[in-house]
Amino acid sequence: MDEVGSRTWLVLGGARSGKSRHAQRLAEAFVGMHVFIATAQAFDGEMRDRIARHRDDRDSRWQTVEAPLALAEAIRTADGADRVMLVDCLTLWVSNLLLGDHDIDAATDALVAAIDAASARIVFVSNEVGYGIVPDNALARRFRDVAGILNQRVAAVVDRVDLVAAGLPLRLK
Repeated sequence: MDEVGSRTWLVLGGARSGKSRHAQRLAEAFVGMHVFIATAQAFDGEMRDRIARHRDDRDSRWQTVEAPLALAEAIRTADGADRVMLVDCLTLWVSNLLLGDHDIDAATDALVAAIDAASARIVFVSNEVGYGIVPDNALARRFRDVAGILNQRVAAVVDRVDLVAAGLPLRLK
């Protein structure tokens, strides 16, 4: 499917790869109400600054919904055939779930169901964390594993998957 025929996308990439910029361009190519679903939590000044920079990159057509944990619910609530959603990002969401000791499998199941049921166009952003060395502690290894499984589950149900490296998108699906 090309961009016009696609309804759902997953945009993967490493840190500072250009994945969020690519995802925003995909979403802004469509007419409709634009909803940015933010999963980040500002626990420190650096993260507050990062969130502010991302917010400044979006113009007035964007409505922001904060969903650090209840992502599937946020998608269901914001859904509509006239909507374009940008979810940034799945790896921050899974970090929030992991650190809060939430049921990640159940949350992932709910997310996949919300994707399947949605009528809106949805672009998801996620980090590809499996390219690095094996982390030296159990929490980091668990994060890498659950992020990889989440990316696989979402990639299986979306129409299109792009991998971004050095600002250049490569279509995988």
